[in-house]
Amino acid sequence: MPDARPLVAILWMVATTLLFAATNIVVHAQGDSVPVVQAVFIRMVCGLILVLPGLIEIARNRYPRDAWTMFGLRGIAQTAGMVLWFFAMARTPMADVTAIGYLTPIVVTVGGALLLGEGFSWRRGAAIGVALVGALVILRPGLREILPGHVAELGAALAFGLSYLGVKRLTRHASANAIVAMMTLMAAVILAPWALAVWQPVSLSQVLWLGLTAVLATGGQLTMTKALASAPVSVTQPVVFTQLIWVALAGLFLFGEPIDPLVILGGAMILGSVVYVTLREAALKRRAAARG
Repeated sequence: MPDARPLVAILWMVATTLLFAATNIVVHAQGDSVPVVQAVFIRMVCGLILVLPGLIEIARNRYPRDAWTMFGLRGIAQTAGMVLWFFAMARTPMADVTAIGYLTPIVVTVGGALLLGEGFSWRRGAAIGVALVGALVILRPGLREILPGHVAELGAALAFGLSYLGVKRLTRHASANAIVAMMTLMAAVILAPWALAVWQPVSLSQVLWLGLTAVLATGGQLTMTKALASAPVSVTQPVVFTQLIWVALAGLFLFGEPIDPLVILGGAMILGSVVYVTLREAALKRRAAARG
């Protein structure tokens, strides 16, 4: 991985945070005008157009049985995460949802140790402890009202974390394009009967707005890939915090949501823990490479 273009990587990651923040804004603006399962289904169907090359790749390849099993498990986890995230983002202050969402890499760290046999040092444990304290700072149980969206986003962070663990396993068998395409297809298939059960008429503008979320999120994935290809993750990871700044400002100026300093603090604590774990893992890999 090239280390010579950190500024380029940072700019790509800033673009990523802006695209993901824009996705949040669109979903938040739509609110509960469309049933959440139906909204996610429409978004995934629109996304199928964008992942068509990956679908063609899947059709041309043969995968072992354990890969198909992991495709299925990852599809279930990602679909659950998407539904919970849409529910939370449409009904809860955007900054709250974004800050809680930073817990996803912590779930990946814990899950990697418990499910994939990855190492778990006391330093990782301490970082996870700080992240959990950060979550408590955001939620402040007993001191503020905990909304259903807060609980939903905690569930989304868990589901997305499990989904990312699935990606770690799937990269042994499939390309990134195929993994994303299969996730999109499986989510559409899983949600179809549930969406039909609650279906209500939607306007063309609603469909276009939901389609826009697919374009923005896919664009964010692309720019994130560009960022990671330009510099190590230790350079790009701290920039992720700017997404919380964008959504907090958008919440204030577009939706009249006051900025909660404790939410920003809690999000910083969680992301700081993620950055520490990332830097620590990078250092361990360099040491291992130097020895071997």
